[in-house]
Amino acid sequence: MSEARYFDALRDSLVSLDFEGVSRTAEAAMRAGVPPLKAVSEGLAVGLRIVGEKFESKEYFLSELVVAAEVMREGMSIIQPYIKGEIGMSTGGAKCKVVLATVQGDNHDIGKSLVGTLLRASGFDVLDLGVDVPTASIVEAVREKKPHILGLSALLTVTMPEMGIIIKELTTTGLRGGVKVIVGGSPVTKEFAEKIGADYRGADAVDGVNKCNDWVSRSG
Repeated sequence: MSEARYFDALRDSLVSLDFEGVSRTAEAAMRAGVPPLKAVSEGLAVGLRIVGEKFESKEYFLSELVVAAEVMREGMSIIQPYIKGEIGMSTGGAKCKVVLATVQGDNHDIGKSLVGTLLRASGFDVLDLGVDVPTASIVEAVREKKPHILGLSALLTVTMPEMGIIIKELTTTGLRGGVKVIVGGSPVTKEFAEKIGADYRGADAVDGVNKCNDWVSRSG
């Protein structure tokens, strides 16, 4: 089977909420030597975007999102050990603290959890605050933990402005200069990220993690 067919099968398994299919395909892909990060970025992550689009269009509902998150975790549980072998600890990520949160009013966890998994595999010290996190809690976590990077997620357009509110609060409290802010989620655009003063918009989980690695390598 070609790499592309593995990617398509991973994508389709996630979209169809197929636990057995994603497990079987992930195992077969890793045995075949498919690059694990590509399996994530061109397979699972594509499926994740489609699930998000189906939710936005009301074709999928919260129950499907919950199941999709579990299917994603099933696939990642198989692929993650191979990611560790591929990227190892060469980035020096363990020296870098990251705080992640889905903003207030938004209960979506899939993309953020994937980012956290990949960051930990890269050696980052990750604190995941969860979903529907109040701005005050995020700012307090930045104050207490002093992370190098803050990752904010939103899957709903109505919750995206919370990202800007958080960045303004960090600026007001004098915390903004000490932390890089990366934002993500299917409706979040590069233009929106620039407008609210974020440092970067991750196009997907792998792109976001690559940017975090780039920041670490430049600071090191």
